[in-house]
Amino acid sequence: MSLNVIDLIKGQLGPALVSQAASQFGESESGISKAIGGLLPAVVGGLANNADNPGVLDAITKASSNGILGNLLGGSSNNPIITSLLSSIFGDKVGGLVNSIATFSGISNNSAGSLLNLVTGATVGTVGKYAADNNLGASGISSLLNDQKGIISSLLPAGLSLASFGLGAENWFGQAKETVSSVTSTAKDNLAEGVATAKENVSEGAREIREQFNNNNNNQGGGSIWKWLLPLLLLIAAAYFLWKQCDKKQSTTTTTAADSTGSTTDTAAVHSSTDTSATVTTPARTDENIDLNGVALKGYKGGMEDQMIAFLKSDGYKNAADDAALKDKWYDFDHVNFKMGSATELEAGSQGQLDNLVAILKAFPDAKIKIGGYTDKVGNEASNVKLSKARAEYIKAALVKAGVGAQVLEAEGYGSKFAKVDAKASDAERAADRKMAVRFAK
Repeated sequence: MSLNVIDLIKGQLGPALVSQAASQFGESESGISKAIGGLLPAVVGGLANNADNPGVLDAITKASSNGILGNLLGGSSNNPIITSLLSSIFGDKVGGLVNSIATFSGISNNSAGSLLNLVTGATVGTVGKYAADNNLGASGISSLLNDQKGIISSLLPAGLSLASFGLGAENWFGQAKETVSSVTSTAKDNLAEGVATAKENVSEGAREIREQFNNNNNNQGGGSIWKWLLPLLLLIAAAYFLWKQCDKKQSTTTTTAADSTGSTTDTAAVHSSTDTSATVTTPARTDENIDLNGVALKGYKGGMEDQMIAFLKSDGYKNAADDAALKDKWYDFDHVNFKMGSATELEAGSQGQLDNLVAILKAFPDAKIKIGGYTDKVGNEASNVKLSKARAEYIKAALVKAGVGAQVLEAEGYGSKFAKVDAKASDAERAADRKMAVRFAK
């Protein structure tokens, strides 16, 4: 199965960035998330349509080393590389794209334009980094982008289409349209030929029966009626059966469109079914003051900090007989997220929750914890275990540096061992399995 680069890019556009963008642009988080969900497949589609454009390939190659990913909110707006790239892939359609996204998501055109630059920066930066990490040259990048053509339309959220951007599939992927026409024409020709042959056979059979009937009448003075009537009835029944089969074939013939990878898509489904998985809508949650022995920590009501403090205050840890009594209760981090494929770079907004954990451990110096890292079911399991272990060790090292290392007994990576969501599910669904967690230990 071809790599879906949108799954890679989403790692750069997580909840932390959505929250920051909403604050910076003065928009709601739901509006920002909705806009990103529509822009991401549109930008990837634009790049895929220009997979053989030397200027586009050069921009992607250079993106991995120009620091775009490190400063998406601040470095994308006026970046000349991104401005030039948008002009190359969308031409005079940029304004229409921005307006459509603004209307769809309920944000201003200025915010939609800034998000277009941000999403484009995240896209070329991520693809460029992937290409650099996997030693892909221009031809490899071109092949990777071409592979995306068959999936773009299905990833647009409900209410959007390429046509709504003025970027109809017939303009981007004309080859598919030509293939549809070709297959349709061939199907019609074959069906017409079959019907004509059937008619010819029936006519020939009828002619022979008429001749036989005439001969019988001439030779036998009329003869038995069954000598000619029975074959005629059988021939009529055969003709009726053949006609019904041809009619059935005509009504069930499905026109198919081949994408650039050679796979086929039912054209009836292209316009009627829309996968909304590209839109990642984070439930609205507001930071509140969580009481830690008179000190207020910023966190979610019912979130990790709230649950851990409540357990410690209840003497649940003190009364636990041994580690076995604690091993099944894990507390998932709400804010701590690593950048895609990294075990050493946290997403913006992650440090605050690590600081909260440090404060909790300092307030309860007898408490001991264990760190766990988890991945979804996608990818090589050995690599997943290695990555999740490295991330757990990174958090442990951060806690050691903060002065509570003695309370961290272990950091372990479990890979996809406890993942519950199928590998073929959408990225938004699999996100539940990609997490960092902590539990109390003895």
